[in-house]
Amino acid sequence: MFKEFKEFVMRGNVLDLAIGIVLGAAFGKIVSSLVADVLMPPLGMVMGKLDFSNFFISLNGETYASLKAAKDAGAATINYGLFINNVLDFLIAAFIVFLLVRAVNRLRRKTDVTPTEPTTRECPFCCSTIAIKAARCPQCTSTLAEAETAVNSTASNA
Repeated sequence: MFKEFKEFVMRGNVLDLAIGIVLGAAFGKIVSSLVADVLMPPLGMVMGKLDFSNFFISLNGETYASLKAAKDAGAATINYGLFINNVLDFLIAAFIVFLLVRAVNRLRRKTDVTPTEPTTRECPFCCSTIAIKAARCPQCTSTLAEAETAVNSTASNA
């Protein structure tokens, strides 16, 4: 059982997933800091010196000066300001991931468009598909070098 688990963990896709989770967590912290420390203070200032992290509803009916004061008093609260911050975190992270996936897809499309040389051609006698390097048609057994000469002479006579 340990051997099977080791094989499972050592697969490339499991390691890639683990690396993605670690990088995603670090990226999430960066986005949270961006929202809480960079975006929300100016937005709060523009909206009349509001601090979204202090928007809450006390469920016991009492009024508290801040979320910290309500928590210290042991009051149950609905923290909709923190929820707004988390929604903005998510939207920013989702938009950045969208831009990243979009860029990767564009790069893939550019590399997938490269033309490839054909590997098959059509027999001039029976119109079946044959390998490009074939000297004889496997369907009608015609010699293809003769056909190319006949086609070329017909084209030059016309």
